Amino acid sequence: MRNVMKASTLESKFPLLAVEGGCIISKDADITAAFRVELPELFTVTGAEYEAMHAAWCKAVKVLPEYSVVLKQDWFIRERYRPEVTNEAEAGVSGSVRQEGKRRGQICGEQASFLSRSYERHFNERPFLNHACFLYLTKTTKERARMQSDFSTLCRGNIIPKEVNRESATKFLEAAEQFERILNDSGFLTFVRLTGDEITGTADCPGLLERYFSLSLSETTSLQDIELGAEVLRVGNKRVCLHTL
Repeated sequence: MRNVMKASTLESKFPLLAVEGGCIISKDADITAAFRVELPELFTVTGAEYEAMHAAWCKAVKVLPEYSVVLKQDWFIRERYRPEVTNEAEAGVSGSVRQEGKRRGQICGEQASFLSRSYERHFNERPFLNHACFLYLTKTTKERARMQSDFSTLCRGNIIPKEVNRESATKFLEAAEQFERILNDSGFLTFVRLTGDEITGTADCPGLLERYFSLSLSETTSLQDIELGAEVLRVGNKRVCLHTL
């Protein structure tokens, strides 16, 4: 019996074309700058500080050019806690104790080391919800903003939109830098621009794209069974839950 199913590669369906100059280029010529975001701890921000954060976000968004898309992506992954007690940390404690040269310092160092080991043993292998936040700034075009599901590139005269040029790309990157500077200066958020290697990964460390496909924040990822559908995205036994505002 002949197989009549249509086969396709992931590369042909992948909407990204390349990563150049620390920016993600899509197959529709959209330019995206990616950032790693550090948010304040839960229940540590007052009402007035929330108002200041909101004002900083509004000020930062206003510097972006027209037809820009802001996507804030929060990753919540259930993991198990792994101890981080190393011999180097214990050696550092011992060195400070020797430098102090006092019996009281030695007792405090021993107690701290004992409490650290007890803390790690207490939480070892306990489940917790690991969180990471990323933000993407995308410069699209007026034509892309009006695009519908039945739109085809055959209906337009140029494959690359006319609005995409060196000047518009330069202005967008300058606005992205200003966006990052405004939110960093607020004192509540920390924005770090991702480099090309951090997006695509290297031979020794997986990048953001590989971690996205494996649904993992760890430094080492492995290929697992993937299910892509209209209502589900599953990698191994992990499923994606998407919330859009």
